[in-house]
Amino acid sequence: MVTSLQPDQDFARFVQLVKTKSGIDLALYKEPQMKRRLSSLRERRGYDSFVDFYNAFSAQPALYGEFLDQMTINVSEFFRNPQRWDVLRGKVLPELLKRSPRLKCWSAACSTGEEPYSITMLLSEFMNLKEIQLLATDLDQNAIGRAKIGNYQAAAVKDVPKAHLNHFFRKYDERYLISDEVKRCVQFKQHNLLADRYETGFDLIVCRNVLIYFTDEAKESIFAKFSQALKPGGYLFIGGTEQIFQPHLYGLEATETFFYRKQ
Repeated sequence: MVTSLQPDQDFARFVQLVKTKSGIDLALYKEPQMKRRLSSLRERRGYDSFVDFYNAFSAQPALYGEFLDQMTINVSEFFRNPQRWDVLRGKVLPELLKRSPRLKCWSAACSTGEEPYSITMLLSEFMNLKEIQLLATDLDQNAIGRAKIGNYQAAAVKDVPKAHLNHFFRKYDERYLISDEVKRCVQFKQHNLLADRYETGFDLIVCRNVLIYFTDEAKESIFAKFSQALKPGGYLFIGGTEQIFQPHLYGLEATETFFYRKQ
């Protein structure tokens, strides 16, 4: 069936249908970028309208998985922007560990697992792996599935400290498989940052390079919920392309670049 809606009406209807089906509110994403990404997939799969595309992936789970893959940004690497991880290692974690020997940490929008596994390896410099338990969440179940496997290309591990690369990875056929002892530290769950309930009591929340795709309204809501999820004195670590311009509105204070502490 081919729809007869005008392009703007077609996309608006698509947004309504997706929200009803999945709870995902595309209206809270920046429309030009999201529309461009989804148009690419829709056209490759041969659908003339977004409503036709919706009708197709409603009946085809594999196509629905492709839709989720396309709308989420599954580009990541271990220890991305290493100088920021040096701040986490040298200042933030020692401060947190002075208050509590066991930390509750959350890697939000974790993609294919590079970030939560990086946090785990960093924490292993301060404590035994058996003492580490980390929550990692993402909207995309396919990405979570790949994260649980933990099989990565060489480019993804280029910034992993050599000692960790040698200790926690096994190399074969130019790929790197992360060890089961690191995997056991991470609990992966599906989670929609825009709609689902947030756990509380976190010492550290890491959410990097995903908020730039949301509208200002959505980002404000997420920052407020991150703040509520943190313990007093806990830290939010965001990406190099993101910044909270008025952190005090959320009960946060800027400490280092891209690090915010709950007041």
